[in-house]
Amino acid sequence: QVQLVESGGGLVQAGGSLRLSCAASGRTFNDYTMGWFRQGPGKEREFVAGIRWSGGWTYYDMSVKGRFTISRDKAKNTVYLQMNSLKPEDTAVYYCAANPTPQASAESFYRYWGQGTQVTVSS
Repeated sequence: QVQLVESGGGLVQAGGSLRLSCAASGRTFNDYTMGWFRQGPGKEREFVAGIRWSGGWTYYDMSVKGRFTISRDKAKNTVYLQMNSLKPEDTAVYYCAANPTPQASAESFYRYWGQGTQVTVSS
């Protein structure tokens, strides 16, 4: 059974940093794309960043490019999202997800989802 467990959320002031982790288990992810999505208050869930498990290619939404970095540690089966220069508009529940295709940003391709972790950025 595939499990994705996020951690690392919390409350931070604007301009601060947080690192989210996603521990993946239950299968090998060699042909998978791992993604981070977020859903802010009253908003639709949106793509944030993605990474190909094998090759490490990364993809970002323009709203976070240059501030967020996605990475993965194959030995630990963990995906990270380093978030710097956080803004109040980054406040959201952040979800880790996995999909068996190279499509990074399309939510419909994602097969597995974590439970989410809350990130709150105060102004």
